[in-house]
Amino acid sequence: MTDSAKTLHTEHMVINMGPSHPVTHGTVKFTVTLDGETVNDLKVDIGYLHRGFEKMCENGTWEQAMPYTDRLNYVSPLINNVGYALAVEKLFGVQAPERCQYIRVIACEMARICDHFTNIAAGAMEVGAMTVFLYFVEARDLLWDLMEEMCGARVTANYVRFGGLKNDLPEGFAAKTAKAFEICRELWTDVDKLLTKNRIFIDRMRDVGTMPADEAMAYGFTGPCLRASGVPYDVRKAHPYLVYDQMDFEIPVGETGDNFDRYLVRMEEINQSMRIVEQALAKLPAGPINLDIPGMRWQSKDDTYNRIESLIFHFKTITEGVKPPAGEIYSAVEGANGELGFYLVSDGSGKPVKCRVRPPSFALTAAMPRMMRGRLIADIVPTFDMINMIGGECDR
Repeated sequence: MTDSAKTLHTEHMVINMGPSHPVTHGTVKFTVTLDGETVNDLKVDIGYLHRGFEKMCENGTWEQAMPYTDRLNYVSPLINNVGYALAVEKLFGVQAPERCQYIRVIACEMARICDHFTNIAAGAMEVGAMTVFLYFVEARDLLWDLMEEMCGARVTANYVRFGGLKNDLPEGFAAKTAKAFEICRELWTDVDKLLTKNRIFIDRMRDVGTMPADEAMAYGFTGPCLRASGVPYDVRKAHPYLVYDQMDFEIPVGETGDNFDRYLVRMEEINQSMRIVEQALAKLPAGPINLDIPGMRWQSKDDTYNRIESLIFHFKTITEGVKPPAGEIYSAVEGANGELGFYLVSDGSGKPVKCRVRPPSFALTAAMPRMMRGRLIADIVPTFDMINMIGGECDR
């Protein structure tokens, strides 16, 4: 060792990446310890959104929590609506009409596609592929137009009701969906050609953020990130709900659990979700979309204004809230990022005693230190993009 090497004094650099960093978009902070450009350690600090979802739910009626679920994963809010409604219906011990179940599947899968479009678009843009962002945002906008026709809103949908839906599908919805999917598939092909064999994109994604299957399960991974590690777990297949057991679709899996596999899994899931929507529209049965249980299902305006019984039930459910039987349940659906679960406790009153959400991105974010140690600081951006942390559901 030279004299200069013996006397040279160096220290690790500690920097705060976020919460105002463009990639962390105000909801999370990384405290990164660097040795040059190599990440020696990384600590995650969530909690900058201060949403307080669970306490807000517990201080309102059961119905008043529904719009809050839109704000959990605000990129695919319809899945949150359905997940919460299924949990409350499980407390009541009821099942929505068959037509409603099919429409809920359609809504969930369209929301999943939009979520994957957004994730891939933003992830590609943040490693320099701006054209991909424009293509997939265009595709997402086509589906947002359809969802706006479906429920009157593009982002915060508030479409689902206990025992049913706010309204039925609009006339000509199937034909408009077929036309939108045709354009979406063209844009999907364009993005596939731009990214999947792109040397720069592969170098930024391949073998970065790798998570072996055993460690992924130990951390509580679910969704595309777990399937990218080679574990074919999907709530829609493992614990079927609605009419998913009547749908023909595949569960794409990866091998190495790196960021490139996560990208490939999401790309194929877009295709599978479009298959599910097309099947559901083709099989869509006639019939009611709401249960006729006035004490649980809010009455329509038409009935409220014209039937005294409906007016009475409307007044009672608005002022007191619906009253599920006392008990506790856990109900889960397959969110765009993984298992989205609701743990509810009822004491028989119009307000939840406990409303706990199991957000998929919480476990994924907790694994960021494991995935980043020994990597370059530049690898934080694509890895954080590919786990797709959503602050609204992750915040505690």
